[in-house]
Amino acid sequence: MADKNPPKPQEKRGGWLSRFAPGVRKIVSRRDTPDNLWVKDPDSGEMLYRPDLEASLWVTPSGRHMRIDAPTRLRATFDDGDFESIDTPDVPEDPLKFSDGKSYKDRLAAARKAAGRKDTMAIGFGELDGTPAVVIVQDFTFMGGSLGMAAGEAFIAAARAAIERNVPLVCFTAAGGARMQEGALSLMQMARTTLAIQELKAVQLPFVVVLTDPTTGGVTASYAMLGDVHLAEPGALIGFAGPRVIEATIREKLPPGFQRAEYLQEKGMVDRVVARGDLPVVLGQILSMLMGGKRRAA
Repeated sequence: MADKNPPKPQEKRGGWLSRFAPGVRKIVSRRDTPDNLWVKDPDSGEMLYRPDLEASLWVTPSGRHMRIDAPTRLRATFDDGDFESIDTPDVPEDPLKFSDGKSYKDRLAAARKAAGRKDTMAIGFGELDGTPAVVIVQDFTFMGGSLGMAAGEAFIAAARAAIERNVPLVCFTAAGGARMQEGALSLMQMARTTLAIQELKAVQLPFVVVLTDPTTGGVTASYAMLGDVHLAEPGALIGFAGPRVIEATIREKLPPGFQRAEYLQEKGMVDRVVARGDLPVVLGQILSMLMGGKRRAA
């Protein structure tokens, strides 16, 4: 004879946890745990606790200097994280009406939503180990830090803000190259930023570059290599074309560490490789020396 009280289908599917403690499943559900609470170390594969990474300025136990966004960089650079934000100029959007299956306007909108900023550059004014300076940061999280009209105008604005305040300019570079959606208008920024640096030199104000991972393409071919002093973060990839492109072109295996910060320091392209946590003090000392010990701001 068939059982008059067969188990209910939902009781079969519920599992021991729901039968043992109703409501526990909801308490420990995945949606209550942040998706980004743990971050994988690119070198060791170890899972790292995000708050610990943030406390170490996103430098892993293996020594990898992970990429950071512009707000994090600015807070980590200025004394006590205190600085005045300087607005970046507006520029015409999508002047070439470019589309590669998705319109440039749509790509810009998506990048702005993801990064919470209008383009790759961010500018701040404050003190580095007591020395006033204007700092411009290239944010790789925004369309790969690509150099376009907005980035060029921001760089010029930063240089002129430094001149107005009579202080040095520091630039943190991070870019995959020129922004293809702006064509020749993007390439023009290489010349325009070079002219802005000449304006700084005309009034004898220092321009210091910090090369971060990665710095490539037209950025390397322009303002990234025009500093009075070039610092770099450990392990940063720095070059014009990437190593795979070079190997495919010359059909030879490149030497170990080619285009990395340490290799370029050996070859004289980088003056010093500096750990992220030491950068504010090192920059402050260099800027103070280049300014003749005069810690002044207009």
